Amino acid sequence: MAGRGTLDGADLDLIFRAARTQNSWKPQAVAEELLRRVYDLAKLGPTAANGTPARFVFVVSKEAKEKLRPALSAGNLAKTMAAPVTVLVGYDTEFYEHLPTLFPHADARSWFVGKPDLIQSSAFRNSSLQGAYLMIAARSLGLDCGPMSGFDADKLEAAFWPDGKIKANFICNIGYGDDTKILPRGARLSFDQACRIL
Repeated sequence: MAGRGTLDGADLDLIFRAARTQNSWKPQAVAEELLRRVYDLAKLGPTAANGTPARFVFVVSKEAKEKLRPALSAGNLAKTMAAPVTVLVGYDTEFYEHLPTLFPHADARSWFVGKPDLIQSSAFRNSSLQGAYLMIAARSLGLDCGPMSGFDADKLEAAFWPDGKIKANFICNIGYGDDTKILPRGARLSFDQACRIL
């Protein structure tokens, strides 16, 4: 049976091998249309029961950046304020309310109602996947990424998701990175260190 084909070496370099976590940014804006294209690719990535619990806020304006400032750790402040875009990746704790539309061939909503531990674990796990899809989509469209923790979740949620329904997962700066200021690539574990085939 024939496969679906593969990306070529240049594509793999763009997304993985040559891509780097960026901490410095060129002063070049990212068009709203490009951010929409990034999301339209990322939303196609698989999640459990197609639950798609991630919610994204693209922080672009000076006013929105100032709103974010108090939630940032000291080590992440300067680079985040300089980034053209900072994406707040959160998860909707009521994501299951959309399941009748997103997963209509089963009563998936009933799997979650009244089960806070299952809601939390599923929403966090799948929004983490969606955040990774967003970064891969951004890289595939020529953008650089700088994901991070290093923020006060309570302050961030109060500023951007005050109704309490959406919780913060992580944040990611996006734009056009300054390759002259990247750090040497960190080590990675080998296949034998990280994997088993049973």
